[in-house]
Amino acid sequence: MQNFDWTLIQSFLAVAENGSFSAAGRALNISQPTIGRQIQQLEHQLGTPLFQRDNRGHSLTVTGKSLIDHAQSMKASAAHMSLLAAAHSETLSGVVRITASVVVSQYLMPPILSHIRQQEPEIELELNPSDDTENLLFREADIAVRMYRPTQLDVITRKVGTQKFGLFGAKSYFERSGRPQNLKDILHHDMIGFDRSEAIIQGMQDYGVEVNRSFFKLRCDNQTVYYEAIRAGCGIGVFPLNIAGVDPLVEQVLPEVIVPDLPIWLTAPEALRTSSCIRRVYDFLAEGLTAVAGD
Repeated sequence: MQNFDWTLIQSFLAVAENGSFSAAGRALNISQPTIGRQIQQLEHQLGTPLFQRDNRGHSLTVTGKSLIDHAQSMKASAAHMSLLAAAHSETLSGVVRITASVVVSQYLMPPILSHIRQQEPEIELELNPSDDTENLLFREADIAVRMYRPTQLDVITRKVGTQKFGLFGAKSYFERSGRPQNLKDILHHDMIGFDRSEAIIQGMQDYGVEVNRSFFKLRCDNQTVYYEAIRAGCGIGVFPLNIAGVDPLVEQVLPEVIVPDLPIWLTAPEALRTSSCIRRVYDFLAEGLTAVAGD
């Protein structure tokens, strides 16, 4: 096969993983017609169809299924080459992509990123607020801030602090509804819960307060929206101390109630240990997150 183009394999994998040309185009940030042309070109080079159209989009043919493992191996090899090249960069310039949870990205990262920009103006920063797990080894991010200890191989990790939580409500809510004096009083207050997670329900049950999903008249999984609901006076909710604890609009109640902590881990691929640019940002993040979280 002559003039084999790696971008065709990228498109093949994107369609296989996302199920349609349009979804693959969005994932790769290219147009649907371009995806279609690239798949057609790859099928022409291989001399066989790779996808068949069905009611749900595009599914792999038998031949396509037989090639998917080889294509993923090529993707891994290309990602490894990219990591090795980045690892040998000695300049303090270039792009560093960071991923962190939506809450950490919105409330904790901006002043840290501002400090990095002031200290290293030649480094470009990309922040991806996401509660999904980004694959560091495929360069979907160079550095990740995790609320759990990563178990992935070939990564370096460092615990930079602990996220502590408490019960908070808007001062306007407490002026209207009063302040709970003990956990049993919570039953007579509006509590903001999660939609799919049962973490708050389980936490209250551990304290002997039996509630179910219907107890929470407002439920939301998006953490930034959840916090805005607290600030707006919708009820009492659980939120990090280092964010809600410094907000003049809200107030902590029942500080004796222990809400489980979450560790904060900083993670990067092992291959990037020798990259001066990424190592510099990694160290700045460790310093900044330790200052705002700590143990």
